[in-house]
Amino acid sequence: MRIIGLTGGIGAGKSEVARLLARRDIPVINADKLSREVVEPGTKGLKAVIAKFGDSVLRPDGGLNRKGLATRIFESKRDRRSLEAILHPLIRERAEAHLGLLEESGSSVVVLESPLLFEAGQDDLCDAVIVVVAREELRARRCKRRDGMTLDSFQARLDAQMSDKARVKLADIVVENNGSLEELRRTVDAISI
Repeated sequence: MRIIGLTGGIGAGKSEVARLLARRDIPVINADKLSREVVEPGTKGLKAVIAKFGDSVLRPDGGLNRKGLATRIFESKRDRRSLEAILHPLIRERAEAHLGLLEESGSSVVVLESPLLFEAGQDDLCDAVIVVVAREELRARRCKRRDGMTLDSFQARLDAQMSDKARVKLADIVVENNGSLEELRRTVDAISI
């Protein structure tokens, strides 16, 4: 089974590329979704996060206050690294389990969509990597429109991620997403994987 990594910085459009690939009947494993699963109430991931950061990271219903924790980790590199040390191994374990099931079911290719593919060392699972890039000002506008994100919040997340230049050096395929959705669709449809 061929595993294609898919990554890009915040607002670049990797999730849209993943949707377009899924339309081609290619299974997509979404690391962001896995990151939410590993901290659901009762999981060892949530217990580890509480042990490190305290009960203040919880919502009244006992679930993880993701927005509150995100604010904290993007203000402190040490806290971000502590959280990543807890979550990355759990996310990888879950991704590997999904990959195993897909291989058993006869899938010939699968996409692993992960914003931190390189930073988390998940690229070593992949046979090739697609990196999605876009102009920074366009990415900021997308994040504001999609999430109501302030420019300061966008910049903090951008600063915490690997640069596009560094990602592109590690890419097998680079998708530029500076145009329309139709242009992106044509670009993705032309990718042979």
